[in-house]
Amino acid sequence: MRILISGGRVIDPANGIDETLDLYIAGRYIAALGARPDGFDADLTIDARGRIVCPGLVDLRARLREPGQEHKATIESETTAAAAGGITTICCPPDTDPVIDSPAVATMIRSRARAVGKARVLPLGAMTQGLRGEQLSEMSALKEAGCVGVSNVLRPLANTLVMRRAMEYAATFDLTVFVNPEDYHLSCGGAAHDGAVAARLGLPGIPQAAETVAVATTLALVEELGARTHFAQLSTARGAQMLARAQHDGLPVTGDVSAHQLHLIETDLLDFDNLCHMRPPLRTQRDRAGLRDWLARGAIDAICSDHQPHEEDAKLAPFGETAYGISALETLLPLSLRLVDDGVLELSELIARLTCQPAAILGRRSGTLGVDAVADVCIFDPEHYWTVSPDSLVSRGHNTPFIEWEMKGRVTHTILAGDPTFELS
Repeated sequence: MRILISGGRVIDPANGIDETLDLYIAGRYIAALGARPDGFDADLTIDARGRIVCPGLVDLRARLREPGQEHKATIESETTAAAAGGITTICCPPDTDPVIDSPAVATMIRSRARAVGKARVLPLGAMTQGLRGEQLSEMSALKEAGCVGVSNVLRPLANTLVMRRAMEYAATFDLTVFVNPEDYHLSCGGAAHDGAVAARLGLPGIPQAAETVAVATTLALVEELGARTHFAQLSTARGAQMLARAQHDGLPVTGDVSAHQLHLIETDLLDFDNLCHMRPPLRTQRDRAGLRDWLARGAIDAICSDHQPHEEDAKLAPFGETAYGISALETLLPLSLRLVDDGVLELSELIARLTCQPAAILGRRSGTLGVDAVADVCIFDPEHYWTVSPDSLVSRGHNTPFIEWEMKGRVTHTILAGDPTFELS
């Protein structure tokens, strides 16, 4: 198919483009920007006047629940939701059932996503067999099966020596180690940030040190071994500051933050709102301000959704007993756009945090609209107001604290490798 996207404001941070241009797609690839290529006859023309045309979003953390928890969601349902959110590439963690600790599971997930055809799914491999934190997985085989990195997610490792050996093994095969910085012994049993709100509600707390101790330990190993490491879902200002210092010292480290951590704080769960049960937990107003600051200063490289869809019953128990996590694919872009209105980032800087920078963390040549690049495109109306509701969400998970929030900015079209995957009706 040949597609002409006409009259839109094209923002491609990877190539320093921010101007009104026509975009031409031929087959799977970008054919041209600006002048029409010789002999180009469009099969489909999309009028993008008044809209932003940017690379398809790259989400560094989204659980699709398949295999193992299809009662919550499936690859088909959640990649369809991703397309509705302008997301063309998803990185899924290895805590599926069975765990992604073998090439067979990684291959199945990628094949299933290709069959659905709504979004590209790149799995992370398990750092240890069964995520049990003891024996290392076969990382070389996982890489050959398409895994873009390894992680033990939030499962504890038996000891620090296992982490050291995992970093050495991953570095041998040029794999990025994805770390969720949480000290298991400090956070075990916690349900909320260890502060005034948790004390008032009688909830067991997760202290800031649960993150900073884990960051410090990991950085000590990175400094010695030089393993490329990514810190996922930072939640504290101090943790982000430590990351910034390590980057200043030249260590090969990157980091991301979940979109909801840039808007919500611990007081949002004052009424025992189970939809605000997250891990890492919502922190203080000072942490939120610090995360925004380090995002603006470039220490935090990417914004992710940390999408975790649940069935309704999973959020009906007392706060500490409910499943943690929120449904977040379709609110990733509008929540991020609020940072522009709040003066945290310029629009092109924000789009970089959602496209080329997370793509670079994954080692992918995506997140760009350069000529001959794969045609992953997101088109959104920055002035479209809409209200989050169960009826407005495509995801099977409706567990979001942003229900009834008015959002500004909505995706109108998504294109994956030259194929239209979503059009706002």
